[in-house]
Amino acid sequence: MSSPARDSVGAGISSARRSLPWAVSTGASIGVLGGMIGLGGAEFRLPVLIGLFGFVALQAVIVNKAMSLIVVLTALPARLMSVPYADLVPHWSVVVNLLCGSLVGAWVGATWATKMRSATLYKVLAVLLVVIAIALGASHFGELGTLDLGPLSRTIAGLIAGFGIGVVAALMGVAGGELLIPTIVLLYGVDIKIAGSLSLAVSLPTMLVAFARYSRDRSFGVLKANGRFVIAMSLGSIIGTVIGGLLLGVVPETVLIPLLMLLLLASAVKVWRHH
Repeated sequence: MSSPARDSVGAGISSARRSLPWAVSTGASIGVLGGMIGLGGAEFRLPVLIGLFGFVALQAVIVNKAMSLIVVLTALPARLMSVPYADLVPHWSVVVNLLCGSLVGAWVGATWATKMRSATLYKVLAVLLVVIAIALGASHFGELGTLDLGPLSRTIAGLIAGFGIGVVAALMGVAGGELLIPTIVLLYGVDIKIAGSLSLAVSLPTMLVAFARYSRDRSFGVLKANGRFVIAMSLGSIIGTVIGGLLLGVVPETVLIPLLMLLLLASAVKVWRHH
């Protein structure tokens, strides 16, 4: 029995809009935006998949998740070169603490997404885009100190935060770095550069769990039907992320972050009103 959110795999497909050159160039543009703030850009890619390329809500989430997984896998070697593995080992407990919550959250979030009506999922995605916009502004303009918590309280807070991030990451098809990095800094007092690498260690298993849950849904067939498109846009995203990383600091954060926040908020409005 199909769930309400499981629209047909080929629904709304336009070969012109999903041409490979268009997928590469769009992915690259989004990658540049994400790279300029140290992220993969999945939060910007999701509304584009819905509004520009015509994927329905659940399909867009699954496609976004597949691309996020590819981008994170390619980012790992470069990240380990900039932050050696030996610097991360002392913080293994942070990864374990968050994973204990995020793995469960990822499965729950993916399950919710497959059971929601498409109309409801659009609304949820719109709200989450607003949440990401707020988190983006808070992490760049707020003071990221460390919360004064005891070991037990910090562990419980890590489990709760991990669960919530796992749910959001699964529902949006993102890696969750925009939420994980400030969480790691706030809860565990880790340097932000190391926090970026630790976030990858948390997000990769979390994404695999969500991906495994989505693979059980009929809408997962969208990846087979649009395999070349997914690869092309992923390639563009990787290239764009590298270029964005090289441009890091060229545009002042006081200009870039508000513009990206406005872009996310405008996307939230469009997704909310999407039919």
